Amino acid sequence: MLLKSIRHSLDELVDLLDQLSDKDYSKSCEALSNTTIGEHTRHIIEMFQCLEKSYDSAVLNYDNRERNNRIQTETAFAKQAIIEIKTGLKSENKTIYLEQVIDHLAIRIQSNYYRELLYNLEHCIHHQALIKVAALQFENILMNENFGVARSTIEYRRQCVQ
Repeated sequence: MLLKSIRHSLDELVDLLDQLSDKDYSKSCEALSNTTIGEHTRHIIEMFQCLEKSYDSAVLNYDNRERNNRIQTETAFAKQAIIEIKTGLKSENKTIYLEQVIDHLAIRIQSNYYRELLYNLEHCIHHQALIKVAALQFENILMNENFGVARSTIEYRRQCVQ
């Protein structure tokens, strides 16, 4: 179910990118401190990429992302990266050690692949909510009403309607 939810969120992102020119994708949004849809998309993609690249070594540091400018300026390049992420998702869980430097002190915390996939899904949805704000400045953009809405919120809303 987790992999299915990730694929669904990434597919929604691709559907949005299909509707944007590179110019609109790279246009700053004042409501988001002048960030762009491309910058938020790059951040989503590179977090997933970082996790996937760390799978074999089982040591993950999200601060060591690539930060590829093409992802945030070229929709076609971003969509290709998303396809690669979806293809590279692993079905086998395993222990992973999350590393980070905080206040010049390196820490390492035990986690696992599924826990980090779940984190990336929630992180993706959070950034999709921001992307939605930026996308609303463009006319004729079609987005699912639940784009950028947490799965738990969607389920809660369903229960309230009943």
